[in-house]
Amino acid sequence: MDNTLISSDNTWALWSFLTGWAAISIYLEQKYKWASKISGAIIALIGAMVLANLNVIPLESSVYDAVWNYVVPLAIPLLLFQANIKKVWQESGRMLTIFLLSSIGTVTGTIISFMLLKDVIPHLDKIGGMMAGSYTGGGVNFAAMAAKFQTPSDLVSATVVADNMMMATFFFVLMAIPSFSFFRDKFKTPHIDEVDAGFTGDESETQAASFWKGKEISLKDIAISVASAFALVTVSFNLADFFADILPGDEGVNIIYQVLGGIIGDRYLMLTTLTVLVVSLFPRQFESIKGTQEIGTFLIYLFFVVIGVPASIAIVVTTSPLLLVFVLIIVLMNVLFSLVLGKLFKFNLEEALLASNANLGGPTTAAAMAIAKGWHKLIVPILLVGTLGYIIGNYIGTGLGFWFQSLM
Repeated sequence: MDNTLISSDNTWALWSFLTGWAAISIYLEQKYKWASKISGAIIALIGAMVLANLNVIPLESSVYDAVWNYVVPLAIPLLLFQANIKKVWQESGRMLTIFLLSSIGTVTGTIISFMLLKDVIPHLDKIGGMMAGSYTGGGVNFAAMAAKFQTPSDLVSATVVADNMMMATFFFVLMAIPSFSFFRDKFKTPHIDEVDAGFTGDESETQAASFWKGKEISLKDIAISVASAFALVTVSFNLADFFADILPGDEGVNIIYQVLGGIIGDRYLMLTTLTVLVVSLFPRQFESIKGTQEIGTFLIYLFFVVIGVPASIAIVVTTSPLLLVFVLIIVLMNVLFSLVLGKLFKFNLEEALLASNANLGGPTTAAAMAIAKGWHKLIVPILLVGTLGYIIGNYIGTGLGFWFQSLM
């Protein structure tokens, strides 16, 4: 471990690398269209993986542990501060419905894929829980589920590679679907028609740059958002630990106690639930805080850098093909359910595509797609609804993960 250019105990150098490479990944994603298509997340992961395999940075360090133990939990409430359930329903009820229908495709695809491949991919019960959560809200849920199920880091890295390869293809397909007359003949396309009539967006910048426009933010915003995140993590984790200690979780006890202990004794579910409850009770206060999405997303980028570090290229090469099949089945089922149920319940093509995007990629990628396509009236609704994926994704991922464990 100590034969690397940066030693494992060189804390400041490693933190400089993590934050610096995350910043470079974000810069490239927003500056260049090729990087935007690859995504900053995969740039962050691949860069760390290459440097680790070249012995520039160590494979293990307490710095990486700090990201898992502190950075990821802090990112979750920051990204949930805009998740006002009442507002989501009042302003985006129609989009919410197709989003939930689309999530059925994720659940169905995960179950089918798990049953087909559970005997050939190690720890697929853990990976299945991770991907069920991730494909109902994006990378935030992936990070939470990876930490929750304690999935081996090499498999996490391999899964991220497979996931990002699939997402790159998936986003390309979603962007291309509106250009096919087959789909436009089957669905109503009011927003596409509006764009065709001349209402286009700014095409001079990348999707990422379009979405992450500069906004006014004050010292008070930073102070309140960070302090609130710390407080919520502290209270949630202590509450979960308290209930985990007093509720029996042994196999011999009543199943109700096991389920109850698994819900209120789980740190990440408690954090999700408590954050949503607080945001629902004080919606105006949290909606007025600027910069929470930006800070939370940057912390998630640190997570993507860290999970690339322990990636063995040999394991990625040998394992990712099977994982690619695993995630492909989930993605195909999600898209299929989104389009078929969207048509059945008379949703617009744009709504069905954005719902699928929000499920699989998260609210930011869905909003970026709406921006890139010029579907301006759908940007806020899909962003609001997409944040719901942060909430339900953790529950779906946890539930399926525990069920899959019982089948292994």
